[in-house]
Amino acid sequence: MIKNLNPALFERLLKIDPSPNFLEFLEKPLRKSVRINTLKANLDFVVNRLSAILEERVPWCEEGYYVNTEELSSIPEHPLGVVFSQSSVSMIPPILMELEPKMTVLDLCASPGAKTTQIAQYMENEGCIVANDVKIERINMLISNLQKCGVLIAKVTMLDGRKFAKFEKKFDAVLVDAPCSNLGMIRKNFVYAKQWNLKMSLHLSKLQKELLMTGYKCLKPGGILIYSTCTLEPLENEEVIDYLLRNTEANLEKIELPINAIGGFTKFEENSYLEEVKKCLRIHPQMNDTEGFFVAKITK
Repeated sequence: MIKNLNPALFERLLKIDPSPNFLEFLEKPLRKSVRINTLKANLDFVVNRLSAILEERVPWCEEGYYVNTEELSSIPEHPLGVVFSQSSVSMIPPILMELEPKMTVLDLCASPGAKTTQIAQYMENEGCIVANDVKIERINMLISNLQKCGVLIAKVTMLDGRKFAKFEKKFDAVLVDAPCSNLGMIRKNFVYAKQWNLKMSLHLSKLQKELLMTGYKCLKPGGILIYSTCTLEPLENEEVIDYLLRNTEANLEKIELPINAIGGFTKFEENSYLEEVKKCLRIHPQMNDTEGFFVAKITK
C-alpha cells in the first residue's frame, strides 16, 4: 500500500485527488496497449491479423488498441515494429499536434521514442523531426526504436534541451514531453512511489519551466507546442504552464478528446494559478483505467 511506503506521498496524493477509488487504481495492474504503426502496414490488415489479441480500441487514438496478452515479444509484428507497445494516454500528445507531411518538428525530450515514432507516422515519413535527448543510453534506445519502426525523417541529437533556445522560430510544432517524477506511472512500476520526495518535484519543476520556455522560443508563430508529463504533481504541471503564460504571450487551447478528464487546477495548497490553466487536461488513473497523465496545448 502507498500509505505504508511513503506517508508524505500518501497525504499529497489525497490532496491531489480525494476520490475513494483513486489510490485503489494507482495500485491496480495497468492494462497493456499498443499502437499500430501504419508506416509499416495497413491499419485494417493488422487489426484483422491480430484480432485474437486486440481488445477494444483506445477511444482517443484510431491506431491504439488494448491487448489481452503480456507476451508481445512472441508476436512477429512486435519485433518488426508493426505494433509498438505504448501507454494509451501517451498517445495523446502527437494527436494534438495537428501534424502534416513536410512539417519541421522538434521532439525535445524524445527517448525512448514512442511519441517520436507516432509523430513520424502522422507525418507519413515526409518532412523532418529533430529528436533530441540528453544521455547516450537514452539516445541508444531512441535510435533503436526509430529504426525498428521504419522512421526515415528523424535527425537525432544529444543535447541539453535548453540549448535549443538559440533556434528561435524554426519549428512548425514542438513536443516537450518533460522529464518528471513519474507519479502517474506507479501502476506500471511501483518504484516511483518509493523514490518520490517534494525536493525532487521542486527541482524538476525548475527544469521543466526552462525546457518549456525553450520549446516556446523554438516554435514558429502559428505553430503548436504540446507540454506533457506522466506525473500527477501540480508543481510539475500547472505550475509550469502558469509560468509560461505569465512570462510570454502564449495561448492555451481547449483540448477536445473523447476521454474522461478534469481541467488543470487553479489552486493547490498555497499556490494559485491563472484561470486559463483549466484548459489543460488532468487524467487520473481511475477516470479511464490508464496511467496518470497531464497535457497542455499551446499556440503562438
